[in-house]
Amino acid sequence: MSLNRREFMQVMGMAAAAGMLPGCDSKPGSGNATVGASAPGDVYNIPKFGNVTLMHMTDCHAQLLPIYFREPNVNLGVGGAYGQPPHLVGEKLLNHFNLKQDSLEAHAFTYLNYAEAAKTYGKVGGFAHLRTLVKKLRADHGANKTLLLDGGDTWQGSGTAYWTRGKDMVGACNLLGVDVMTGHWEFTYLDEEVISNVKDFKGDFVCQNVFVKDDASFDYNFADFEGYDEDTQRAFKPYTIKEMDGGIRVAVIGQAFPYTPIANPQRFIPDWTFGIRDAEMQATVDHVRSTEKPDVVVVISHNGMDVDLKMASVVSGIDVIFGGHTHDGVPQPSVVKNKGGKTLVTNAGSNGKFLGTMQLDVRNGKVQDFRYKLLPVFSNLLEPDAEMANYIEEVRRPYLSTLTEELAVADGVLYRRGNFNGTFDQIICDALNEVKDAQISLSPGFRWGTTVLPGQTITMDNVMDQTCITYPETYRREMKGSEVKAILEDVADNLFNNDPYYQQGGDMVRVGGLDYTINPTGKFNTRVTDMVLDDGTKIEADKNYVVAGWATVGSKAPGAPIWEVVADYLRTEKVAKVKKLNTPKIVGMEGNPGIA
Repeated sequence: MSLNRREFMQVMGMAAAAGMLPGCDSKPGSGNATVGASAPGDVYNIPKFGNVTLMHMTDCHAQLLPIYFREPNVNLGVGGAYGQPPHLVGEKLLNHFNLKQDSLEAHAFTYLNYAEAAKTYGKVGGFAHLRTLVKKLRADHGANKTLLLDGGDTWQGSGTAYWTRGKDMVGACNLLGVDVMTGHWEFTYLDEEVISNVKDFKGDFVCQNVFVKDDASFDYNFADFEGYDEDTQRAFKPYTIKEMDGGIRVAVIGQAFPYTPIANPQRFIPDWTFGIRDAEMQATVDHVRSTEKPDVVVVISHNGMDVDLKMASVVSGIDVIFGGHTHDGVPQPSVVKNKGGKTLVTNAGSNGKFLGTMQLDVRNGKVQDFRYKLLPVFSNLLEPDAEMANYIEEVRRPYLSTLTEELAVADGVLYRRGNFNGTFDQIICDALNEVKDAQISLSPGFRWGTTVLPGQTITMDNVMDQTCITYPETYRREMKGSEVKAILEDVADNLFNNDPYYQQGGDMVRVGGLDYTINPTGKFNTRVTDMVLDDGTKIEADKNYVVAGWATVGSKAPGAPIWEVVADYLRTEKVAKVKKLNTPKIVGMEGNPGIA
């Protein structure tokens, strides 16, 4: 069990005396973060600097309540990303950012000693606690000098989001005070639901890279939607202008996930096309700079950090990219040079665990200097906002009996995040093999999904956190060994291609009943070798195997939703224990700081 709030504050008081609380300042030329705070409350007391404060959250995946979330022990960088943020884990990450071991920040940013540290520090996130922090920062730095930006993946990821089609999260975002957002999993509802949610959202929903297809433009279903531009065929507003105190104008451009119709079902959003669209981004920045005369140009992006770093190098005129999608909690921004000067690139983690704060000194029509903190949102350090807590209670009430069903007890830490199989992924794969009577199971490498501690009761709420998508149907069918290898090779190339623009940002497909060797530095179709079943039988290219899986992007699969399959398995097992973790043998990565 985690400590209660009073006990936790006592521990934090002792930690503060030892200099173990975060005070991570990042500024030009500083090179590293500095750590040290004098009291528990100082964690969120940011010294005033500059005249604009931009708060950034991303990838909360509909987690309204505080949760546990274990950071990865494998986050491999290849090519130019080798050894660079975000591809650092554990002690290598702490050393790079000059963070102290066995500290609150070490627990926030790494997997180290996770279970024991989580019992001490407690849960993270929660919209009621996040609202308290946002309100404090607005009060401290000026309501008309602050903006709250949301990088997307907000309206999907929980049972209540699924059952309300994202409406619960739209309401929560409105109450939180999100000023501007972009999207990704927001587009996995039906197109009419997406439009309805955007209409109900009180902030600005911006996406410069989402267009209406030519063949749909003549009878476009949402031609009356105010964000649609018939001349450019953009489906949503590409940017918005926010005027701050002192007449400072901040332009916020949106970059939705470029590969949405590939990574998620196109059938839900048949009229829209996406893409990275560097040329359109540069044209948008140039247009904004020349016609709107902003003092600051920022992009809220759902590209993924590696893609953002490349975009920052080829598109000029952007001051800051607030990035998301890859769920990387990075303590400092990367400074990327381009022909127009430089661009700061950040990424603010996931699941409501962090809130990024970028303080800008804006003078003479441009950014002169900055300070950045990525604040861990520890629920024990923040009193829940009463209005938000009441709202959350209300939206969960109709589903509470389902969500609170106790299914099993966790034997160890159950987590997802990491390039290869996490332990909760393995539970899902084992459930597919057992319930579907399959030899091999395949589960998508989604980066969302919360963590369960050893001895904790696994509820239906936890299962929904891991599986809750709008295309959850399962399948069981025969596949040739060559087909299974082709799937692994395709996903491996999405993850480990040297060119970030060919990466789609998820992790490797999870497998059950199957072992293999992978060389992430290999060329396409050569990375995966030595495929064998759990009993050691070699996979043959022309032989058929019974494979179970879920989340088909093309046509709808015929089987029960994945959460029903997992729930049935856990009810039978009663103790959720990973019997064998089908993590591949990784070669060619010796010394890579992205692997523990």
